[in-house]
Amino acid sequence: MRDLRIIFMGTPDFAVTSLKALVENQYHVVGVITAPDKPAGRGRKLNESAVKLYAKEANLKILQPTNLKSDDFLDDLKALKANLQIVVAFRMLPKVVWQMPEYGTFNLHASLLPNYRGAAPINWAIINGETKTGVSTFFIDEKIDTGNMILQEEAEIEADENVGSLHDKLMSIGSLLVLKTVDLIKKGDFKTTPQNASKDIRTAYKLNKDNCKIDWNDSIDNIFNKIRGLSPYPAAWFTLINGKDVLDVKIYHAEKEITPHKKNIGTIVSNNKELKVAVTNGYIIIKEIKLPGKRTMDVKSLLNGYTFEENVKAL
Repeated sequence: MRDLRIIFMGTPDFAVTSLKALVENQYHVVGVITAPDKPAGRGRKLNESAVKLYAKEANLKILQPTNLKSDDFLDDLKALKANLQIVVAFRMLPKVVWQMPEYGTFNLHASLLPNYRGAAPINWAIINGETKTGVSTFFIDEKIDTGNMILQEEAEIEADENVGSLHDKLMSIGSLLVLKTVDLIKKGDFKTTPQNASKDIRTAYKLNKDNCKIDWNDSIDNIFNKIRGLSPYPAAWFTLINGKDVLDVKIYHAEKEITPHKKNIGTIVSNNKELKVAVTNGYIIIKEIKLPGKRTMDVKSLLNGYTFEENVKAL
């Protein structure tokens, strides 16, 4: 058995569950690397990362470097004498960092690699209509999410699941996979496999305003998948043309209604209880929506206080 001294690197809630699992299973975490505190809100109060908050609670040593190549940080890292580094939802590491420990640096990624390498794997799995995804552990190398695989675990994607619920599911499964991976490394009894270099792999591109906009000319299934694949964050959006109002509107929850109609694509149909958009072969029924400067609300609440003109449409 190897005597492991672990450095954990991560920032958001997704990483906390894995760090907590390591601590609660008595693994020796000698340090935690997380993002620097950032000002947030109107008062610009410094906001600590979810990983930092948990690390403080667990009395773990915390480092928050702004430059991962700085001599001061590298000296601090060496002083911890770690022989294994674990990365969960952090940032790209320079080679001098990931090659430092004797037993390597492994990453937990929220997809079944080699598919969905990149920044937003959970979102894109749903947006692309996948019925299964999973988590993978692999040793980090020079490129992004390309290193030799250690373990994988599959997870089903339910037909109406959104990215929020899938995130939480993979966060839990991922923490267990981290424990299994560390146990194998501790025993020194494992084999890695190179990732398949197929040209058909799907990529988890970084999300931006352009690729989050709804194209109402797309298929009804693709539109429905985009809405749930971007909910609750960052949210799919469209431009609402309602009389003189031209508003960028976010949708957080919708349903699909497959039925023939003769309305133009993007036509909005509303009554006292329902708001829906005409698409090819049916309608997208909007259930939860957010207008600029307003809170997120269900459609019934919106219809109580907002009037839709006769020729209202979605672009």
